[in-house]
Amino acid sequence: MIKFGPSGNCESFYAEGNTHTEQAAAFVKNRGLDCFEYSFGRGVRMTEDKAISIGEAFREEEIELSVHAPYYINFANPDDEMAQKSYGYVLDSGKMLKAMGGTRCVFHPAAQGKDLREQAVARTAERLKVLRDYLYLNDLQDLKFCPETMGKIAQIGTVEEITAFCEIDPIFTPCVDFGHVNAREQGSLKTSRDYKDRLEYMIERLGYDRMKHFHVHFSKIMYSVKGEVKHLTLEDTVYGPEFEPLAQTLCDLKLEPYIVSESDGTQAEDALIMKRIYERVKKGEFA
Repeated sequence: MIKFGPSGNCESFYAEGNTHTEQAAAFVKNRGLDCFEYSFGRGVRMTEDKAISIGEAFREEEIELSVHAPYYINFANPDDEMAQKSYGYVLDSGKMLKAMGGTRCVFHPAAQGKDLREQAVARTAERLKVLRDYLYLNDLQDLKFCPETMGKIAQIGTVEEITAFCEIDPIFTPCVDFGHVNAREQGSLKTSRDYKDRLEYMIERLGYDRMKHFHVHFSKIMYSVKGEVKHLTLEDTVYGPEFEPLAQTLCDLKLEPYIVSESDGTQAEDALIMKRIYERVKKGEFA
């Protein structure tokens, strides 16, 4: 079934006096949410014992776990030594995810740098084939590794690029960050048709079975001509995208992703707002 939850701990989590990730399991459960994404954004600095402890807490509350690999992964880097570090970041994230008992690892694929875009995309694809081999060699093939659509024009990660990367091997499942898509495409997501066009393209290329439970990041995002500037909350009325048209599209296409809120400071609150919108849309009500 479709699941909703926050990326990391929101401001209200700490305001209530919570300090440990294990406490986030009950925090999320008590708000009627279903999943939680742990971020290794600044590096994988966790012991296996800590990962197991976090996993036990979330398993007890029946909350699904995903992780976000370090932000500075770049499989288009022309420096082979730096590419090796990127492999390590994903592998280390996957190992901690497995110890937690989670199933999904999101990662940023690449940045264009000084290369022509075609060169950067081709190098990224070749490196993802190597990553695939490393993942199998490390017995991580039972997990989903999710390259993410990116919000800045200079980053590798359009809908088409992410789809092509996922065609490399079934171990890759798309993470579609609709805020990123909207930002890099200068406010393109307005109607259900806008969402449907992109998701139907991915279904056609990857198949319904692989897309049914894909991964979603959602937040409103401020953007400029260069794409993403910063994450906002659902209360923002200037920048999009809106969630209701996506909810309608998910119902129409019978898709059941994990939907992770990346709102700025109100991740859990906005995840619950999205869940309620989805439930009303599914019943045929207006949000």
